[in-house]
Amino acid sequence: MRLRRKKLRLRAFRKRRELTPVADRTKEIREGDVLAFSTLRNERVRLPYFLQYYRKQGIAQFLIVDNGSDDGSREYLADQPDVSLWHTDRSYRRARYGVDWLNWLQWQHGHDHWTLVVDPDEFFVYPFCDTRPIRGLTDWLDACSIRSFSAMLLDMYPKGPIDAERYCEGQDPFEIASWFDSGNYLISRNPDYLNLWIQGGPRARVFFPEDPMQAPSLNKIPLVRWHRDYVYVQSTHMLLPRGLNQVYDDAGGEKTSGALLHAKFLDTLAGKAAEELQRKEHFAGSREYRAYHDHLSDRPVLWNKWSERYINWRQLEILGLMSKGNWA
Repeated sequence: MRLRRKKLRLRAFRKRRELTPVADRTKEIREGDVLAFSTLRNERVRLPYFLQYYRKQGIAQFLIVDNGSDDGSREYLADQPDVSLWHTDRSYRRARYGVDWLNWLQWQHGHDHWTLVVDPDEFFVYPFCDTRPIRGLTDWLDACSIRSFSAMLLDMYPKGPIDAERYCEGQDPFEIASWFDSGNYLISRNPDYLNLWIQGGPRARVFFPEDPMQAPSLNKIPLVRWHRDYVYVQSTHMLLPRGLNQVYDDAGGEKTSGALLHAKFLDTLAGKAAEELQRKEHFAGSREYRAYHDHLSDRPVLWNKWSERYINWRQLEILGLMSKGNWA
């Protein structure tokens, strides 16, 4: 595992040459700042609310890689005073789906900071997020000598067809996609990396009904007290050193955890699926986007009689989808 970690760090070092700075404001980063990292392509309509949400949580600066956007995303981000932006037209797939680029930026700018890695359609919730900023969480994690924090990806969806209501720029996506599956999840333990592997929810139920084990993984470790020796191995599903993946209690108790509300299932999905299916830059030959493309023409409804309407983080704790642990 040490050799694999060194190889991944070397890959990230080499991939730095693919990144061209567009707006570098990293000199404004201060000690104790919580930083957000993201890779994106053509997400202009999502960006205003995404930035607003995380600014409110207390993110000090966003470090973003734009992978060849042509919808105005790059120009919009370059004008934001708290965004440092890099551009690349190189292959997302050959950068291990953007992981190499972000591993490099975290190595260079994230050392000794709490770093949050999220996509523009992922919204981090944690215990007491309605009353305490993210710095309150990271200060508590520091006091407990906890270096990494897990958050299950929770797919959110509307009650009717995905394309029934138009999503508008700046809108809270959960005004439309306000429902989720409270069950239907399979959990196993990865013996090599020691992380939990979670699958299920509406994507397994609707888009992969014949083979739910092919559905996307829902386990994430997006928040880490970063060190230059660390690397993400596969998206934010797992890291090296392996100890960072042990974000669960295997002795029968509960560790504090969060959730990532996933706002993928809006009317924008059809266009995104068509684009990504043509590009073939995503995992397993864009298998996930192929499933979306094949089903969206039928205007699928993800909602069913067991769906739960999202209220707040306390609801997720009651349902066992996240935990406040011993953080009171």
